[in-house]
Amino acid sequence: MTSTEQAPGPGVGTAHPDHLGHVIFIAASAAMGGFLFGYDSSVINGAVEAIRHRYGIGSAELAQVIAIALIGCAIGAATAGRIADRIGRIRCMQIAAALFTVSALGSALPFALWDLAFWRVVGGFAIGMASVIGPAYIAEVAPPAYRGRLGSFQQAAIVVGIAVSQLVNWGLLNAAGGDQRGNLLGLEAWQVMLGVMVIPAALYGLLSFVIPESPRFLISVGRHDRARAILAEVEGKGVDLDARVAEIEHAMKREHKSTFKDLLGSSFLFKRIVWIGIGLSVFQQFVGINVAFYYSTTLWQSVGINPTDSFLYSFTTSIINIVGTVIAMIFVDRIGRKPLALIGSSGMVVGLALEAWAFSHPLVDGKLPATQGMIALIAAHLFVLFFALSWGVVVWVLLGEMFPNRIRAAALGVAASAQWIANWAITASFPSLAEWNLSGTYMIYTFFAALSIPFVLKFVNETKGKALEEMG
Repeated sequence: MTSTEQAPGPGVGTAHPDHLGHVIFIAASAAMGGFLFGYDSSVINGAVEAIRHRYGIGSAELAQVIAIALIGCAIGAATAGRIADRIGRIRCMQIAAALFTVSALGSALPFALWDLAFWRVVGGFAIGMASVIGPAYIAEVAPPAYRGRLGSFQQAAIVVGIAVSQLVNWGLLNAAGGDQRGNLLGLEAWQVMLGVMVIPAALYGLLSFVIPESPRFLISVGRHDRARAILAEVEGKGVDLDARVAEIEHAMKREHKSTFKDLLGSSFLFKRIVWIGIGLSVFQQFVGINVAFYYSTTLWQSVGINPTDSFLYSFTTSIINIVGTVIAMIFVDRIGRKPLALIGSSGMVVGLALEAWAFSHPLVDGKLPATQGMIALIAAHLFVLFFALSWGVVVWVLLGEMFPNRIRAAALGVAASAQWIANWAITASFPSLAEWNLSGTYMIYTFFAALSIPFVLKFVNETKGKALEEMG
């Protein structure tokens, strides 16, 4: 620490809340934004082929409709930090919930293709906001000893959202006789799939009314008594609350509201730490993880698996995703963020390389040969497992805690925005790349998984066990 920095308050490093269940509830409620992200990411999986046939569009046009929500996500992520600094984290969550509710209704009842695309952008903006506010809010309310595990709730919520949406899609598909365009409740089945998103959006909004505001935001607007009360809730009454408030206030007095200008360095546009955050976000997406959730049913059907089984395999992949996330939640505070990222990168290289090999074989009667088909399925699950137990959780945790206080909100917004742009690039390019060469596409993802290893070794610092005031 420099001479101007203040040491963490008494007991902060080992602070234990008096009611851990209450802290868990707060973190889980904030992570509902992640659930919406996961649900939206995967629910469209069940509608891809129906949208293609209903509007008579090709792969490139279809990819833009699927991926356009990510443009909204990038804008929402880039602006959420400033909005949250002005009106508070909770109010930002409420705005996101309202926008997502409206977009779910609009997506379920489109009258044209451009109309569907517009509502997906609106929903994307809401998810982008929630993707920034969730990790930042959890990092600000969580005791340092629990911050990694509580921070991983964001990714846990994402993977649960993915699993729930795929299970709901599978149930609705069966109810519609296996036809994505079959009649269901007076609509086509895919429209009902998108409309069901209203339920988690409304729940997110309701939960935002029962959790407390961030102590750091309250201190920034002069509400010190309320901040003390919330710190007592989440860190325990054994902590010197006056010292904690003074510590946070001291740190905030040395900073100002972060802006884009604060992120600029002497060269290469951004400060080094911002580039590291952007790199983490880009690598998380460039391994192709969201292909498994946006296009998995289409992918499996393209190599000869029937529609109902393809939905089932998508669901089993999401279960593996949950298992991996639980593993990460157990170990992220025990062995650290950096070792988990390295373990995950190594496993992803193996899984993606095996998929590339399997897809390199020509189809026989419209199907992969039995051996290659089985290896492709196993490798896909292996890839998702290693992603979930590492990069899926670690990146969200790091982005919530790695930046210095003075630039945290703005830097997190830029890093999350980069993540959405990278997500868009992968999502929009996959259908055309798959038509060009499916095996080659997976070799590209393998390359980025391998490249992430030296990136982590050289640039990423461990943040396990450190107070936010110690960053930077």
